[in-house]
Amino acid sequence: MTARFPSLSLTRRRLLAASSAVAAVALTAMAGLSPVRSAGAPPNGGDIVFLIDSLGGTWIPNNSSISSFQGHIWGHVTDKLVYVDADGKVSPWIAESWEQSGDATQFTLHLKKGVTFSDGTPLDAAAVVANLDIWYAGRRNDGINPVGLFPKTYDRAEAVDAATVKVFFKAPTLGFVPTLGYHGSILISPKTLAQPAAQQADLSKTSGSGPYVVASWKEGDFVKLVKRKDYNWGPAAVGHTGPAYLNSITYKIVSEPSLRVAAVQSGQADVAYSPSPQELKSLKEAGFTIATPRYLGFVNGLAINTKLEPYNDVRVRQALQAAIDRKEIIDTVYTPDWKPATSFIQSNVPGATDHSDLLTYNPDKAAKLLDEAGWIKGAGGIRTKDGKQLSLTLHSNPYLATAKSIDELIAQQLGKIGWKVTIRAYDVVTFGEKVRFGGPTVPAYEVTRSFIDAGTVASILTDANNGENWFNLGDSDKKLNELRDKIAGAASLDVRNPLLDELQAYVLEQGYFIPRTQIVQRIYVLSPKLKGEVYNGIAYASYYTATIGE
Repeated sequence: MTARFPSLSLTRRRLLAASSAVAAVALTAMAGLSPVRSAGAPPNGGDIVFLIDSLGGTWIPNNSSISSFQGHIWGHVTDKLVYVDADGKVSPWIAESWEQSGDATQFTLHLKKGVTFSDGTPLDAAAVVANLDIWYAGRRNDGINPVGLFPKTYDRAEAVDAATVKVFFKAPTLGFVPTLGYHGSILISPKTLAQPAAQQADLSKTSGSGPYVVASWKEGDFVKLVKRKDYNWGPAAVGHTGPAYLNSITYKIVSEPSLRVAAVQSGQADVAYSPSPQELKSLKEAGFTIATPRYLGFVNGLAINTKLEPYNDVRVRQALQAAIDRKEIIDTVYTPDWKPATSFIQSNVPGATDHSDLLTYNPDKAAKLLDEAGWIKGAGGIRTKDGKQLSLTLHSNPYLATAKSIDELIAQQLGKIGWKVTIRAYDVVTFGEKVRFGGPTVPAYEVTRSFIDAGTVASILTDANNGENWFNLGDSDKKLNELRDKIAGAASLDVRNPLLDELQAYVLEQGYFIPRTQIVQRIYVLSPKLKGEVYNGIAYASYYTATIGE
C-alpha cells in the first residue's frame, strides 16, 4: 500500500482556536489538496477532492459495500449488473437484457460483451456466477459475509455460455433483478474474490470493472482514484458509456464538518459530505450546489423491541406513535428539502403507499392510551406503573449527522406526555458493537437503511429465512407472518402491491415501527464549478459523468 497523497491533520482544536479563522485554517492546512487545473481546460479532464467524515472499517468488498461511507468508492471502482435510478427504475448495465419465468423462480441474464476487470479478467458469465455465489453465501469461515439484502431464496446460478447466466431460486423472487442494482451487489474480479479476507482488505489489490481504479490509499486518511482510459460500458441511463471525464477523484477524511464546508468555500476542495442541514440555506444563497437526494429504503424511524416492557403492550407502542410531532422535527432540525414520513418506507420506493393518517400527531390520544395501559402521571410529570417509570432509551445513530438533535426534540415531545427519555450517543464502531435490533437493552433501534425492492422488506422484519427480526417478534404475530409469506410468494406486482399496502398499514397500526422523517442521509455541498454528477437509487453521487470548470 503506497501513499502518494500529502497527509493532513485537521483537528477540532484548530477549529475552536478562532471561529473567524475557520476558512483560513482550511485554506492553509489543505493547500496540498488543491486540484491542478489549467486555464481553458476542456471538460474532459481535471481532478476533484471529496471531503468525507469516515471511510469505514474494512475494504473487504462483501463486508464493506453497504457502508454509508465506502459505497462512494465502490460506486466508481466497480459496476453493477443493472442500474437503478432515484425513482426505482431498473435499466440495463452489464446485463444488457434479462428474462423471468412466469413464477419468478428462474431468470436469464444476457451480458454485455467485451467488459473486463482492471486486472484483465473478463467480466463474463463465470465471473457473474462467482459474484452471485459469494453475495448469497459469503465465506463466513474466512471472515467474508454474505450481502445482507441479497435474496435468501437463491439456489444456484449457471453459466450457459460466456455471455449468458441462468439463475435459479427456491421460491418466487420478484425482487431479484432490482436488487442487482443495490450498492452491495458490486461486481468484483474472481481473482479478488478468491483471495483470503486479509488480502481483500487491501484496497490496492481489489479489482473491479468500474470507470476508476485505485491509484493510492492510506488507511484512515484518503483514497485516490484515477480514471480507466479503456472503460466503455457505462449505463446508458446516465447518458454516457465511454471513459469518465474527470482524471481523478480523491476522497479525503476530514472529521470536522465545518472544516469540510470551509474547504469547499475557499476552493481547496470540490465536495463536502454530510454538512449540518442548518448550513444549507446560506450555502445555497452563496451560490454553492446543494444536493439532498433521498434513497430507496426505509424512512428514518425507530424499530421497537416488543420483548421489552412496556413495549410489549400495543397501547404503549400506539401512544408512542401518536406522541411524536413529525412536523416539528422537520421545522426545527431540517429544511424544506426534507419530506414528512407517509409510511415506514420512503415514498419514492415503488410499492410505497400513503398512510399519513396513522402518523398524525395526537398527544391527547397518546395520553388516553397510556392511561388505559395503567401508566399514571406522578411527581415531575413522569408516568409510573407498579413502581416503575415509563422510560425510553434512544441510541443516536452515528451514520446520521442530525440523529442526536432529533432525539433531543423527541425527548421533549415525549416528556410532555409522561416519558422519561435517555439519549446515548456512540461512534460508528461502538454503535455497531453495542446496539442491535431486538437487543436486551435496546427498546428502540434507529433505522437508516436502504434497499432497492420493497419485496425484501417483509422478510427483514421477521426471522424467516435468516431475517433480521427487527421487532423481536419471532413467529409470534400470525398476521405479519402471513403477509410476509404472501409477499414473498407473489409472482407479479399486481398480486404483491396490495399486500405491501396492507403490510405498511399493519406495521404502523401495531406501533412496531415509529417513523420520524423521510431520510436524507447523504448530503452534499458542491463547488459551482463541478457539474454533471448523478445520484442513483441509493443516493450515492457518481462523478463518472461530471466535469470541472474554472
